[in-house]
This record gives sequence, structure tokens and C-alpha cells, in this order.
Amino acid sequence: MDFDRIGKWLGLGANLGVLLGLVLLILELTENRHMMKAQIRHELAMGIVDVLQAPANNPQLAEALYRAHSGEALSATQAYQVQLRTNALFRYWEDVHYQYRAGLYDDEEFSRQREAWKASFRASKYQEGYWCRVRGSYSPDFAAEINGLLEKGC
Repeated sequence: MDFDRIGKWLGLGANLGVLLGLVLLILELTENRHMMKAQIRHELAMGIVDVLQAPANNPQLAEALYRAHSGEALSATQAYQVQLRTNALFRYWEDVHYQYRAGLYDDEEFSRQREAWKASFRASKYQEGYWCRVRGSYSPDFAAEINGLLEKGC
């Protein structure tokens, strides 16, 4: 009988140990998720910093972007520069949209991103027309998101 009682206590102890292990695993997974969100947010922030900083470090690109957004004519080289930079910007936005859909970007931040995208389109005579030409190169969900932001539509 004593062995039976000891066995029950050992079984209970083992079950409690497993339960404690599961609780610790859940806590670790939750912490990893928070760290992943922070890392993704940091990478997204650094990505846009790079895109936005490029014209500050490249006067030719700055001139080309200024001319494009003002609706002025561009040389072939300037048009190419602006297209590359605009595609980089759109790809960054698409990544933000993907991260949001994957649950790794919160509603408030995504809402602010959308407002920034809208403002970017409003501030540029070039961007909306270019988007309408290249939107088929982007994911359908992202394209629908951007199309919904445009004042005139494509």
C-alpha cells in the first residue's frame, strides 16, 4: 500500500512538472512573439529610412524625384532613377501590408502607414500614374489596398 501511495505522489509530481513545463513553454513562445514583432518593426523602420535617405545622399536622385513629383519632364536617366526608387518604396509598402496581414504589425501603426501612403500619393503628380502602370506586379491584396487609397483610381 505504501508503494501505491508513493506511486500516486510521484505521478502527481510528474504531472505537475509537465504542467509547469508547458506554462514555461507558453511564456517563452509569447516572449519570442513579442521579440519577433519588435525585430520586424525595427527592420521595417530601417527599410523606410534607407528609401527616404537615398535622395538626401544623392543630389541627382533628389533632383529627379523633385521633378517627377512636380510633374516636370524627366530625362531617360532620371525617369529610370525615379522608377527604381518608386518601386523600392512600393515594395516596402507591400512588405508592411504583408506583415500587417500576418499579424506582426498592429492596427494603429498600419492605419498610420495607410495615411502616409495616401499623403504620398496626394503630394506627387507622378506616383499615382506610375502605380496604375505597375500595380499588376504586386500582390492582389496589396494592390486592392492601394487602389482603395487613390482619389481618382486607375
